[in-house]
Amino acid sequence: MPADIVLIPCISDNYAVLLHDEATGTTALIDAPEAPPIRAALDEKGWKLTDILITHKHADHIGGLIELKGEYGARVFGPKAEAASIPGLDHPLEEGDVAEVGPWRFETISTPGHTKGHVVFHEPTERWLFSGDTLFVMGCGRLFEDTPAAMWASLSKLTRLPNETTVWCGHEYTVANAKFCAGVLPDDPAIADRLRKVEAQRSAGKPTVPTTIGAEKATNVFLRAAEDKVAAAVGLGSGDPAAVFADLRDRKNRG
Repeated sequence: MPADIVLIPCISDNYAVLLHDEATGTTALIDAPEAPPIRAALDEKGWKLTDILITHKHADHIGGLIELKGEYGARVFGPKAEAASIPGLDHPLEEGDVAEVGPWRFETISTPGHTKGHVVFHEPTERWLFSGDTLFVMGCGRLFEDTPAAMWASLSKLTRLPNETTVWCGHEYTVANAKFCAGVLPDDPAIADRLRKVEAQRSAGKPTVPTTIGAEKATNVFLRAAEDKVAAAVGLGSGDPAAVFADLRDRKNRG
């Protein structure tokens, strides 16, 4: 049977994700922004939380961690590089490590940029990617601790995953991101069409998450920094895509 997946809005614009496997009773949580809405989703479904996977140390991703672990006795997986900042971490992970959770095998991919120790979780059989604050729908995370070159390298890793990979990210930033992409490439029909669609989704109160790697490669300008027309749009011409990415990220920060 396919997994039962629940997207949970938390705080103001965060998302957590619950995954449930009926055969084994496994229920895994990706990030723990706050306990109450996650507990409410578990209660509604009648599930017991067994595992928690954390992408990075920021408070809006671990705010409910200790409370949920204490209540359910769940195992906690997360980045080894940020172990000192993630309370209750049982299984520190780094690049190439696998978190075996029920029927799933989550590959750990190191994605420094937003934080130096940030990781994302890829389940290749299911073609899932839980990208935290590295890759957003039509955007990427701010660079709080690392360089544009590091983040560009991290994002480039993710573009090598299959286009069909479903991407679950940590925030609902899509309308602002889509407007930024449209401002960079105003004549790009795919971006213009996606902007219309995500505005309609949000107006209807619907989430824009999840996305796919293919959709992001087509419409997320941060993933397209190696394209000549994106470089030209920011006045850099062709050349170093990391420099183009850095300019895009700076523009978004100032926007």
